[in-house]
Amino acid sequence: MLHQIQPERQGPLGSAMADAVSRCVHCGFCLAACPTYRELGQEMDSPRGRIVLMKQVLEGQLPAAAAQPHVDRCLGCLACEPACPSGVPYRDLISPYRATIGAAEHTRDSGANLRRWLASTFLPRPAAFRIAARAGLLARRFFPWTPPPLRPLLRLLPESLPAAVALPTFTPAQGPRRARVALLAGCAQQVLDPDINVATLAVLARNGVEVVIPRAQGCCGGLAWHTGDLPAAQAAARRNLAAFPDDIDAIVTNAAGCGSALHEYGLILRGTDEAEQAEAFQKRVVDVSVLLDRLGLVPPNRRFARRGAYQDACHLANAQGVRQPPRRLLEAIPGLELVEIEGSDQCCGSAGTYNLDQPDIAAALGRRKAEAVVASGADWVASGNIGCLTQLQHHLKALGAAIPARHTLQILRDAYVE
Repeated sequence: MLHQIQPERQGPLGSAMADAVSRCVHCGFCLAACPTYRELGQEMDSPRGRIVLMKQVLEGQLPAAAAQPHVDRCLGCLACEPACPSGVPYRDLISPYRATIGAAEHTRDSGANLRRWLASTFLPRPAAFRIAARAGLLARRFFPWTPPPLRPLLRLLPESLPAAVALPTFTPAQGPRRARVALLAGCAQQVLDPDINVATLAVLARNGVEVVIPRAQGCCGGLAWHTGDLPAAQAAARRNLAAFPDDIDAIVTNAAGCGSALHEYGLILRGTDEAEQAEAFQKRVVDVSVLLDRLGLVPPNRRFARRGAYQDACHLANAQGVRQPPRRLLEAIPGLELVEIEGSDQCCGSAGTYNLDQPDIAAALGRRKAEAVVASGADWVASGNIGCLTQLQHHLKALGAAIPARHTLQILRDAYVE
């Protein structure tokens, strides 16, 4: 009997998955690009291997539990997409598969399930996350015997949390207005490094951009989407569709993972009453580096006689195809020498909550990335995603390297002299 995927059985996301599977010719070009294949050396932990496994599950030839460990080990970094000569839209398979087939929770240990629950409960809610993070810092300080399942969560927390920042709902442009945008404030970023949003507002204003921050906005839904919780992802998408105004030129993000999630609202809400609205919404989403690059950056006026490096966030470089705009912005700083990191196209291991779900693989990738940053001779490293910055800071510190990891917009903000 010939087995085929029957898209109608998988609901609104079935056709996207079937199309992605049908494009794969199993050439193997994706293997060298895949961080987990490079780390583990197993075919089933490569994009090609996972596509075969997911195809067999969707066709009813393989139980979902048999494929789940390998699907779980996928970072979702999408490094396979630019490497694929057949143009397989892997993003249209991996997240819809997780959302459609389900998490097969019985195949994970209780520790992994606990970490997933904690992440999904607290990370999307800044106020709750701040309370939980403070509790985690106390636990790390006074209870060194913390149970092993919680250790991946605690070791990624910084030494201390910065003070909370109340963001203004409106920031006027300095000088003639060149654009009016709405900013997605993010979730974990507001707790771990709220200065990123402060720097973003300052740089945008300096470049003639008027910014509104809708108070009704919420989590982008990326965390839920990438871990298979479709109802939560759809609820987040609907909230943001209603929250962001129409009288703006763009919806701006300064976190690669959030921007990537917003660009997938059309897929997340496919088959719903909001599908058309979601497609229109995602077309207005742009990373802050792209917006500034398109407008033409107001030249920074502070000289940086230092060497810096830029780390590509996977969901900016691979998911959104944004590689050169951040580099051009940094290169506009007088005196700055921008160096490339060896293996910059390889994931640092953060990948949303991957460093919580798969701590051993994530730690190996993070350590390798930190070693590459040190080898570059850079005085600092910039990136466009809070997860990458947290991962880099953790592993640079573990190496004893006094190299700060900062957001691209923080570097730019400091390059302007008032």
